[in-house]
Amino acid sequence: MHRISLRGGQFRKLVKGEQVSACADKSLNLVILDAAKVSRAYYAGEYDPDSPTGPTCWSADTSAPAPEVRQEDRQSNRCMDCTQNIKGSGSGMSRACRFAQRLAVVLEDDFTNVYQLQIPATSLFGKAQEGKMPMQAYAQYLNYHSTSPISVITECAFDQNSVVPKLFFKAVRPLEESEVSLAMERADSPETKEALLISTPTRGSIFAEVDGFVYDANLK
Repeated sequence: MHRISLRGGQFRKLVKGEQVSACADKSLNLVILDAAKVSRAYYAGEYDPDSPTGPTCWSADTSAPAPEVRQEDRQSNRCMDCTQNIKGSGSGMSRACRFAQRLAVVLEDDFTNVYQLQIPATSLFGKAQEGKMPMQAYAQYLNYHSTSPISVITECAFDQNSVVPKLFFKAVRPLEESEVSLAMERADSPETKEALLISTPTRGSIFAEVDGFVYDANLK
């Protein structure tokens, strides 16, 4: 799978878990082909970069633990009743169980490769400020203007005032007719469907929580 990582406040292209390039710019123009439901994951222990482990409990729809979660690891039968979902259960006033959302995207200068971009909770919620919008506010903005995300070039930019990777989104321009055809074709591809799937802690995959968001890298 092709992925875009946000590690270190930099856009990094990954292929099979290996970094192939890093973008020096703090913004990236892309097309959002599709988006998965908001998900969440809980880690029982502190992140150890020398011994990364999978999440203890996770949910693909923020309603209930995923079927793959072992019974003894389930923190609650419903996410809404979970003690890890209470403000203050994590560091500071954060929740120990963190939100995230996976997007399937192509880059403005490359409609061939579909990338998975996982949006951390810090980039999902909040109000628009001076044209800077977190993902949920951006989606509402496009919907208000009867515009599909797949029909526009979206600028994805790091918040320069945040100490952890935090993204803002804004529409740059509508797609050209030829670009729309390519985008629609890629949206129906197996790569797009794969990019929307939540990763689970299986053999050959490691999970880590980096700068407040869930990240996983496939091993050879």
